[in-house]
Amino acid sequence: MIDIRLIRQDPERARAGIRNRGGRYLPVLDELIELDARYRKKLAFVEDIRGRRNAASKKIGAAMAVKDQAAATQLKTEAGNLKGDLDREEDALKTLAVAVRTASMSLPNLPHDSVPMGNGPEDNVVVRTGLETRPAGFKALDHHGLGEKLGILDFASAAKLSGSRFALLRGAGARLERALISFMLEKHLAKGYEEIWPPYLVKREIAEGTGQLPKFEPDLYKTSAGEEEGSGDMFLIPTAEVPLTNLVREQIINESVLPVKLVSFTPCFRLEAGSYGKDVRGLIRVHQFDKVELVWITKPEDSLAALEQLTADAEDVLKDLEIPHRVVSLCAADLGFASRKTYDLEVWMPGEAKWREISSCSDCADFQARRMEARFRRGAQGDAEFVHTLNGSGVAVGRLFAAVLENFQLADGSVRLPKALVPHFGADAIPPRR
Repeated sequence: MIDIRLIRQDPERARAGIRNRGGRYLPVLDELIELDARYRKKLAFVEDIRGRRNAASKKIGAAMAVKDQAAATQLKTEAGNLKGDLDREEDALKTLAVAVRTASMSLPNLPHDSVPMGNGPEDNVVVRTGLETRPAGFKALDHHGLGEKLGILDFASAAKLSGSRFALLRGAGARLERALISFMLEKHLAKGYEEIWPPYLVKREIAEGTGQLPKFEPDLYKTSAGEEEGSGDMFLIPTAEVPLTNLVREQIINESVLPVKLVSFTPCFRLEAGSYGKDVRGLIRVHQFDKVELVWITKPEDSLAALEQLTADAEDVLKDLEIPHRVVSLCAADLGFASRKTYDLEVWMPGEAKWREISSCSDCADFQARRMEARFRRGAQGDAEFVHTLNGSGVAVGRLFAAVLENFQLADGSVRLPKALVPHFGADAIPPRR
C-alpha cells in the first residue's frame, strides 16, 4: 500500500509512476485522490462538530455550577443535537475511510527511479549473463519428453489423480526433486538465513498483507475450513513469501535484529486463472509446485543493497549447478503488483531453445509493511518506522528440475548431474530407461 501522504504531496509524481507501469491503474489513482479529498474534508467537519460538542459540555458544567438552569437546559439540548450530528457524520467518515483503504489496496507500488522504462517484457534489460549456453551436439529434448522417456515424469497419472496441470514424479525424479531442495536449503542456511517451515494455509488478512489479495484472489485456492474457528476463508499459499513476510506483522522490532533473512521450502498452489493455453506442457506452469523462497526484512536505507544480495544468493544456486543463466532487470510496465524493483533470473532451456524465468527477486519497499503494520524502532527512543520487505525464489524447484534435465542430457538419453548435486542425489547420473 502506497503512503497516502506521498500521493497528497505530489499527485503528478504518483500519476507518472502509475503511467510508467502501463497506465491501467490511473482510474484507481484518480478515485483514491478524490476519495481522500472527501475523507479529509469530512474529517475536518467531524472534528469541528466534536469541538463544538465538547465546548457545549463544558458550558453545561459552568451553568450548573452557578445554578443557571435555563442556560444548562439550552446547552444540553444543543449538546444533544450535536451528538446526533456527530454520530451521523462519524458513520459517514468510517464509510469513506473504508473506501479510501479499498482504493489504496487496489493500487500497485510505484517503480523506483532506477527501474528501466518500457511497455512490456520485450523492454526488460539484461544486466549480466552467467555461464554461456552450450551446444548439445544432438537434438535436445524438452524436459517433458525427456522426463517421460526416462520414466521419472508421469503426467498421465497426475491427470488421473488431480486433472490437468499437475505433475507426478517417479523414482529418480522424486529423488532429484528432493536433492535439489536439500542442496538449496543447505546453501542458503550457510549464508545466514533462518529456515522456517510455515503452515500452507493462511487467513485472508495474511494474504492481503503481501498484496495477493484482493487483486489475485482468482488465482488462489480458497477453503472455508477455518469458519469453525471463526477465521473465515483460508487460502493455500501461492508462495512462502506470504507466511514468511507476515511473521513481522503488527510488530515493532528493534533495529538491532535487522536484517531478518528467512528461507523456506514449501509446496505452492496457484489456479493460474486467465492463463489457459499458456505453457501447459511440462513443469513450467502447474497448479502445484515446489519452491525455495528467500525473504528479507530490512531498514529502508538498506533495501536496495539487500535486493542485490538476495538476487546474488539466488543466482549462486545456478552458478553452482553450472546452468546457463542471465539476470534481467524488469521494466516498469512488467513489475509485479507489490514490487518497486525486480530482477528476474532466467535459465537457458536447450530443449525449447528459449530462456525461462526461474526466480523473481523483488524489493517491495514499505508497500507490504503498511498493509501489515510491520515497523521497527531505531534505539530506545526512536519513532516507529515501517520496515522494507524483499522476496525472491531461491529458486523454483520444478523449473530447476526441468533446467537440469535439459542442460545435462546426453545423446544416449541419460542425464549427467551437476557435480554440486551429486552428494545430495547419491549418484552422478540418471540412466536411460531400458
